[in-house]
Amino acid sequence: MRLVATLSGAALIALVAAATPDVARAAEAPALEPYQMVRCLQIVQDRIASGDQASLPMQRKLLELTDERMRTADPAEFKNPKNFRALLIYAMSGGNPITIEKVVSRLTLDEADGTMAQGIIDYLRGKPKETVAALAGVDPMAQTSELGAFLALVKGSVEIAEKPESAIKLFDQARLLSPGTLVEEAALRRSVALTPRLNDGGRFLRNSAQYVRGYLRSPYASQFADAFVTGVVALHGSISLDTLADITAMMDAEQERVIYLRIARRAAIDGLKDLSAYASRKAEQSRDGLPSEDPRSQLYSGLSAVTSGSAEEMLNKLTSIDRDKLSKGDRALLDAAEAVASELVSAVPTGSTTSQKPVDIGELPPPSIEIEPVKDDPTIPDAAEPDAAPAEAMTTIREDVPPAPEDAAVAAKPDEAEESDPRVIDARRKIEAIDELLGGAPE
Repeated sequence: MRLVATLSGAALIALVAAATPDVARAAEAPALEPYQMVRCLQIVQDRIASGDQASLPMQRKLLELTDERMRTADPAEFKNPKNFRALLIYAMSGGNPITIEKVVSRLTLDEADGTMAQGIIDYLRGKPKETVAALAGVDPMAQTSELGAFLALVKGSVEIAEKPESAIKLFDQARLLSPGTLVEEAALRRSVALTPRLNDGGRFLRNSAQYVRGYLRSPYASQFADAFVTGVVALHGSISLDTLADITAMMDAEQERVIYLRIARRAAIDGLKDLSAYASRKAEQSRDGLPSEDPRSQLYSGLSAVTSGSAEEMLNKLTSIDRDKLSKGDRALLDAAEAVASELVSAVPTGSTTSQKPVDIGELPPPSIEIEPVKDDPTIPDAAEPDAAPAEAMTTIREDVPPAPEDAAVAAKPDEAEESDPRVIDARRKIEAIDELLGGAPE
């Protein structure tokens, strides 16, 4: 956490008191320099990144106070390089774009500073191409560490779509320049989301481990959980399951269990039988060695078994699940899976000596990892979201089931001998339906 050597303890205490809602009227913020106020804001944001949820209301108040200070500052104050850098940092810490534009328009800047300021404004305004052009000649490593870290995060964010290799290097620079801060938290989280596109399993595991060690209590940890689950499924062929287990072991027991449940669900949907079975076993087995009775793990392992087991075996397993303990979305999955299994069981002729071909609803290509360029979120884009869900959100599984995507999977091709059987044809239609349902279901 950064230290504020130039800010007196009394001034910081006074400002924090003013930022606390119940004493805001009893104390007035001291007449601090803009750079001092921004440093106070950064201290609070770094506390939030480390898991101090109580600092969220303080951040909101500090953003208001800092915004007022910037809007009313005399243009001459920004001739001090510290204050000008603070203005840019404030802009990338959840600051008001309107305030930034208003202040910059009153300043007389040289070409380099003017271009940099405009690039940041373009970023806040959701203009990634303009941001790339404006900041192309800016080297974050040549700036002061605080400003350079933010600039590296901005440049990396707008280069994700077109230059993922460059973006990952910029995120590394951001982390190097600002360790233990909200900047590092955001850079690590975005790196975890980006590495599957680079097919870099080693970096994915390293960055995930670093995030879990330092920022699992961040209010933005649920976004990391989304990226982590997606990355494990996408990179399952190039990562060590032993290392994966080491990473999840650093989580608390409930977080670990839910992570494995989500991996099992995604893997079952994508037809990754081995990964789904592994994750289901990890979710079912608690750390004390006792089996878990969570019906979700039974459901997801049952879904993965569709690709290898018989319909009758699948049906027996699915019908034993306590549906009342499932979410609305998972009950829909259970209903669809049971319907398919029931139809296929009834489609097998009595006394048939032919072996039943396993029904494959998992022949889906690996999901592509689409990472949209940052549009309207500020650079520590998350700093402008003080009401974000707490870290515990990563232990929940969303229940809503959106409509199936247009590119839903096509059912497995039936055997030629079965093609004329109306019951089999109807069962195949249901397989298509469950493929669409699974393909569009949230994690």
